[in-house]
This record gives sequence, structure tokens and C-alpha cells, in this order.
Amino acid sequence: MAHIREPSHDPLKAWKLIVFQTEKSGDIFSLLMKTLAICLIASISLFVFFSTLSSQSRWLLQCPECDGVIGYSGDKSELHHHISGEEYEKTNISHIIFGIGGSAKTWKDRRHYSELWWKPNITRGFVWLDEKPAEYEPWPEKSPPFQVSEDSSRFKYTNPYGTRSAVRIARIVSESFRLGLENVRWFVMGDDDTVFFPENLVSVLSKYDHRQMYYIGGNSESVEQDVIHWYSMAFGGGGLAISYPLAAELVRVLDACIDRYSSLYGSDQRIQACLSEIGVPLTKELGFHQVDIRGDPYGLLAAHPVAPLVSLHHLDYVKPLFPNGTQLESLRSLISAYRVDPGRTLQQSFCYDLKRNWSVSVAWGYTAQIYPWLLTAKELETPLQTFQTWKSWSNEPFAFNTRPLSPDPCERPIIYFLDRVQEVGAGETLSSYKRFVAEPVKDCDRADYISAFLQTVNVSATNMEPHEWKKAPRRQCCEIMNGTDGDDGAVQIQIRRCNLQESVTPP
Repeated sequence: MAHIREPSHDPLKAWKLIVFQTEKSGDIFSLLMKTLAICLIASISLFVFFSTLSSQSRWLLQCPECDGVIGYSGDKSELHHHISGEEYEKTNISHIIFGIGGSAKTWKDRRHYSELWWKPNITRGFVWLDEKPAEYEPWPEKSPPFQVSEDSSRFKYTNPYGTRSAVRIARIVSESFRLGLENVRWFVMGDDDTVFFPENLVSVLSKYDHRQMYYIGGNSESVEQDVIHWYSMAFGGGGLAISYPLAAELVRVLDACIDRYSSLYGSDQRIQACLSEIGVPLTKELGFHQVDIRGDPYGLLAAHPVAPLVSLHHLDYVKPLFPNGTQLESLRSLISAYRVDPGRTLQQSFCYDLKRNWSVSVAWGYTAQIYPWLLTAKELETPLQTFQTWKSWSNEPFAFNTRPLSPDPCERPIIYFLDRVQEVGAGETLSSYKRFVAEPVKDCDRADYISAFLQTVNVSATNMEPHEWKKAPRRQCCEIMNGTDGDDGAVQIQIRRCNLQESVTPP
């Protein structure tokens, strides 16, 4: 009967056998030398492999701020994104690259808008021109630096009433990305007549994880524009922000996508259409203002939504923000207040003087209104319609509610405009607003109205910290401090955080 050998379960048996046989043959030294040779060959092979891999990755762009590495491989057209998951410093202005669509012929007439907010050696980005500026005209020191856009004539453009510059401007985000600048989290696009408010832009963008794919901006104020150009689109003049990872994906598809949407009108439409192919929707922020209105923007700005002021656009097409001055002078006045307290600029607060039956509204840094009667909060937060629609100059419709501005002077508020603002202590401000009388509007001669003809509204407030905008939004409260016993020429108002269980409720 044959002997059946049981399988061995000793994991060292094979090694023992080798050792036994080696010892038997007396060849231990030979075996060790062979083992060392094999290890040496393996080490050299691994070194060569990783050296080759490093050489092929020489175009990698280190981008820790976008949660990984964005890189080019081969012909540098294929983009890769590697997630690292590390945490980094808070978003600041140095993490933003601005791409401003401009023209060499018109820049000298439009540059003052950018120079209001651009800070050399602090803000980063470029004005993208259609051609190199004339050599005999030195580039202004206060303007953003310029780049000349690539030739875009190879792309199709079939819109019958637009201009081909829409193709060139749509590619600004792609050309900005391909510059390979370091430490970039966001690309922000705007027009040469867009006025940005950079600190507030940072406050908005820092709410979002820049390592994710985000497309942020706002719609038009005029419904007719939103219908024509899509509600799902960020209007480019008001500014739009694209996170670095999304820009990486957009660069991959943009050029082919532009030809697919050759019939579209503008650059912002093309960007949105291409982002829809990637599957990223618009995240709306109420502080981006396209200003697609005609007439007087006063009502819109005096009842600003509870959101930081990020941008203003189309300011050549509306009346000056402040009376008795040019638009540029008006913007300088607004920005002088903005520099004192960026987050509070245009933020509306309202309160009541129940002894005199007054309703008071303040849009900080811009205007104050006194109504010699009581209005509800719903009415006070609704903009007075001092403007018309963009395309048809009609009284409606808008993308928000409005209330009519009565021709009867006794049914209008008494209006005050910013006179000055100053810091009066650590983190505290005092702003003053002087009464404005529009000509040739006749003043109301009703007794209760005349009693409200004060010369000045003084407003004290604490600075609004940027982190306030990361909380659930809530309008701040105010109270009238001097009542009927104060100076007849002025009313003193204090803006503050609302107390627990406090509401703005008329009797």
C-alpha cells in the first residue's frame, strides 16, 4: 500500500529545506551573494522607474490651495487633479486672480473704474486686451497690468446682433489659468466698467470650499434680460467667480465648447453653457450687481439685500449715485465709507420713533430716509422704484419686488445723503447724512411732515466683522437715541445687533 504524505503546514519548512541543502553542499556564502545581487538589481530598477515618472511630470503645477496638484501631462493639454485633503490658511485677496475684459482703444476711458478698487502689489490679475497698447502711451501705474489675448479668429461666432469679442473674453478664464500662477483659489471675471469691492468679495468666497467646483455670481435685475440670457447664468459685468478645480475642468472643454455654442450672444453665456456640460450650476450671491436698469439706481441701493456689496456695473448708463456730482465723484464718496467699514456698506437697518410716529431707514455709507408715518418692515425692505428696465425702459418686471415712488411730496420719504464718516473709537464709526432737496420737487407743507425736516441724521455703529457673513443672514437693528428731547437739527441713531427675541414691529 502506497504511503500518502500529508501536506505540510509549516511555513518555514521550505526555508529550512533550502538551508539544510545549502549546509549539506557547503554553499551558504554563494546563496547570500546571489540574494544581495537580486536586491541591488531591484533597487536600481525602482530608481530608474521613479526618475522617469518624475521627468514625465515636470509640468506639474503645485496647487495646495486647490486641495491637490493640477498638472499637465504630455502636450500639457490634459489636466489632472489630485486630492490631498489638507487644510490651509483662510482665503484672502492674494488667492484671487482677476480677469478683466478690456480693449486697447477704450481702456483710457474706462480705466478709472478699475483704478478705484485695484491695489497694486496686493490685488492680482490682468486686464485682457484685444491688441497691444500704443507704445507712445505709457501704461498707467494705477491700472492693473495687461495681457494681450490670443487670436480667437479660428472660433465660430454666428450671433446676428453680438460681437466677436465675446469669444475672446470667454477665453480669459482659460488664458488666466494657463499662466500657471501660484497660490490661486479663485478666478474672478469682470468687465472694464465693473467696480469690485475686494474685501467683501473675499468675505463671500471664503464661505465656500475652494477645493470644490464652484461657479458663483448673480442674475440681471431686469427679467427681460434674464429671460433672454438665462436665469442659470452669472452675468459677467456684475462679476463671476470660478474655483480653481472648476477652472481646470473648464479649460479642458472650453475651446470645443465655444464652437458648439457659436449662436450665443455673450461671453458669460458661453461660460455658463460650457459649465452646464460639466454639470456645475450657478451659486447665486445677492451682492453681485449687474445693474441692468435705467434711470436712478437710488431705490435699489437704499434697500440693499442682506448680503455684502461685491460689485457694481453699467454705471455709465444710470444717474450718479449721489446728487450734485459726477458718477466718478459719487463712487469715490461711496468707497470712502467702504474703506472704513467694508462689510457694513449699503447694509440697511430701520427702526421707529413711536413718539413722533416716524419710520427711519439707513443704508450705511450711502443714505438715510425719514418717513413721518409708520411703515411695516416689509415695506421698508422693498426698494423704491426710481428706475426702469434695461432693454425696454419699462416700469416692470424686475427680478425683485419694488414699491412705487409717489409723485406726491407728502407721500415720499425725506432723503439724506452721506456727508462724512469717521472712526470714533476702536471698531466704532460715526457717519453723518445731510438732507437733500430735489429740484423742482415741492416740499410737503403738512405739519407732521415739516416737523421731520431735520438737517442731519447721525449714525453710530460698530464695525461689521467679515465672519458675520458666515453666519445665517440677519439684518441688524437700530434705535433712535435722542427722541423728542434731542437737538431739533439732528436725529441720533445707533445700529447694533438685534437682541434676543427682538423684532422691528410697528404698533
